[in-house]
Amino acid sequence: MTKPLEGRVAVVTGAGQGVGRGIALALAGAGAAVVVAARRAETGEPVAAEIRARGVPAICIETDVANGDAVRAMVARTVAELGRLDVLVHNAIKAPSPHRVESVGIEQWEELSEVTVWGSLYCARAAYPHLKASGHGRLIMLTSPAGIEGSAGLPLYGPVKAAQRAMAKSLAREWGPDGITVNCIGPVAVTPALDKAFAENAELRGRIEARTPLRRLGDPERDIGGVAVFLASDAAGYVTGQTIICDGGSFTGL
Repeated sequence: MTKPLEGRVAVVTGAGQGVGRGIALALAGAGAAVVVAARRAETGEPVAAEIRARGVPAICIETDVANGDAVRAMVARTVAELGRLDVLVHNAIKAPSPHRVESVGIEQWEELSEVTVWGSLYCARAAYPHLKASGHGRLIMLTSPAGIEGSAGLPLYGPVKAAQRAMAKSLAREWGPDGITVNCIGPVAVTPALDKAFAENAELRGRIEARTPLRRLGDPERDIGGVAVFLASDAAGYVTGQTIICDGGSFTGL
């Protein structure tokens, strides 16, 4: 089996569980050394240990992506310990609770904006010189179909995810001459948060699967991680400014 990311170093934010964990494992499977950037070491270190058990270098770095200093420190430590930075995947998110715009507290808007939008900016700024030096730098942001088609139950979530797509398009234009690609993935996959929702609503899984042409939910490592590996590899060297919706076909509006 070939290792398309052999010799490269990747950072995945929010990699302590769910989609972030799946992407971290997939990138490691493709040969990349991985930094598991997690808000809490107790969730991130087990993922790093899982990667090391597969024979791939990995470290966990506690990182609050809403704090620019913390993001800069994480990137600096990555380069100091692993020697370079080729791929940064910004996956971390503050999970929203269902709300209506006329009654939701402003604190939820602030939390979503800090982690999703500001976090994307902090990651991009800290990573840029290293991605440029890499020669094949990749910035990947995890957005959502809600950022394209909206969400009646999450009217604050849609705008912050849409902002990531706009940032990716702008950075793709700005960084293209430096050889850096910038893309987004809009996933739907089984995560601990979704499992909790299924436990609270026995009909929810069936409804989601029924509206999905492939009739199943995505696997974080195999399905979402596979797209991340593609975007991080040389095979996607001519793909930039794009959003790949990986949701089994539920959204087909692009």
